[in-house]
Amino acid sequence: MVLAGCLIDEKVEKEFKRLGVRDSKQLTQKRREFLEKIIKEKAETFEIIKVYPNEIDSTSVNGTKLNELEAIMCAKIINKINKGYKKVKVIVDCPSPTISKWQDFLKTKIKNLSNLEISCEHKADKNHLAVSAASILAKSVREREMDKIKERYGDEIGSGYTSDPATIKFLEKYAHKHQKEGIFRRTWSTWKRAFEKLEQRKLKF
Repeated sequence: MVLAGCLIDEKVEKEFKRLGVRDSKQLTQKRREFLEKIIKEKAETFEIIKVYPNEIDSTSVNGTKLNELEAIMCAKIINKINKGYKKVKVIVDCPSPTISKWQDFLKTKIKNLSNLEISCEHKADKNHLAVSAASILAKSVREREMDKIKERYGDEIGSGYTSDPATIKFLEKYAHKHQKEGIFRRTWSTWKRAFEKLEQRKLKF
């Protein structure tokens, strides 16, 4: 899981709009990489956090849900960015269906709320340039991480998304073999199903 935050002013926001900054899912990899460099140069500041499968699994075992972990990491980004600014408008793309509850939890993890105006929304990466820019940074890092994994396991692994048939096929084939190598989130229901299916096959033979 890769999360990013990007702080920009109105002047840079207009420039990003002119350059075609938008939700990272609507851009080609080549365009994302081009815009990533500009965003890093022009933004007031930015932060990127990578959360690896083992960390997600360990927090899950301790009772922290994935949405809660995402809120904790978002708060960490906000805390790092919020240094010496009089007022900052914070817009967060909310992963939870219950926005108000998730936002309340997020606020408990933020160190200083006095200068922040916080808004959590669904599809914020489509509706706000700063969130779009952050999504480009996160997606670019995420794809480079996947490239590293592909160097070791081959293109057979696919994109890593559950919507990708190649990834599901890879899971169904290797969920057991590679389970301790840190590439699978073993609390992920998709991995669990693939692992259980492999275990059932073993019992039949």
